[in-house]
Amino acid sequence: MGSYIARRLALLVPVLIGVSIITFMLVHLLPGSALDIIIGVDQQMTVEQRAQLRHEYGFDAPLPVQYVKWANHVLHGDLGASLRSKRPITTELRLRLPVTFELTMLAAVLGGGPAIVFGVIAAVKRNSWMDYLATFITLFGVAMPSFWLATLLVLVFALKLHWLPPIQYVKFTDNPVDNLRHMLLPAIALGASLAATIMRQTRSAVLEVLGQDYVRVARAKGLRETLVLNRHVLRNALIPIITVLGLQIARLLGGVFIIENIFALPGVGRYTLDAIQSRDYAVVQGVVLVLAVISALITLVVDVLYGVIDPRIRVG
Repeated sequence: MGSYIARRLALLVPVLIGVSIITFMLVHLLPGSALDIIIGVDQQMTVEQRAQLRHEYGFDAPLPVQYVKWANHVLHGDLGASLRSKRPITTELRLRLPVTFELTMLAAVLGGGPAIVFGVIAAVKRNSWMDYLATFITLFGVAMPSFWLATLLVLVFALKLHWLPPIQYVKFTDNPVDNLRHMLLPAIALGASLAATIMRQTRSAVLEVLGQDYVRVARAKGLRETLVLNRHVLRNALIPIITVLGLQIARLLGGVFIIENIFALPGVGRYTLDAIQSRDYAVVQGVVLVLAVISALITLVVDVLYGVIDPRIRVG
């Protein structure tokens, strides 16, 4: 297992290099100039002064040279500084990553847990009203845009019913209860599509296992239905469920860009959107690279869990 993890970590290097190159090129292809955002359109500044400023920021160098300089700093643990605020990106990420991490994990728990339970019920009670209800919820969750659901949740539960507080953020260390109350609506909006996907995958996986011969034999031996489900069905159905769950958690990292902006959460998503609007190249490149590392590590954890869930799987 140790050698497998080492190989996977080694394969992560070319992936990150490719992600960094693509991100670097796409960011620099955006219309507009970062220099104009930094200094504004100053009619009093001469051409020579603007050229000097471009040289100080390194914008006058060819793109490959700019990339090599940036990559060299990254290898030394320096993601650079924001062109707009001058603050180190690593400092900003240390402040904002906990917010994004909490939102993502809360969305995964609120979406994944109930989805697995209802998916199992829908499979066991196939063609019943529970199955039809689960199918409807799945289609509704997949088709519903997260930004529309987020807006609807704020209008209904915050502004109309006053059950939950409106757009605001409270640190968990300051007040854990208020923090969870403020994070509940964004977590539900973010985890809705995950719940629909996991429910559909769970139903499909459990139905496939229920049709296996060893399940029929277990029932023929007189084992209780709960024992059959726990020992023979769920254990064998967890592999595809865990796979989809890992992919969906990585996908949630992309959804935080919209949700954090709607709920005004000071996370990585909102930070990145502000950087894109201001052509802050360094911030966009650094955040995308960090998120790529997190996504790759999530995939690695899922692969390792295969061997834990099913001892027949040996990763060598």
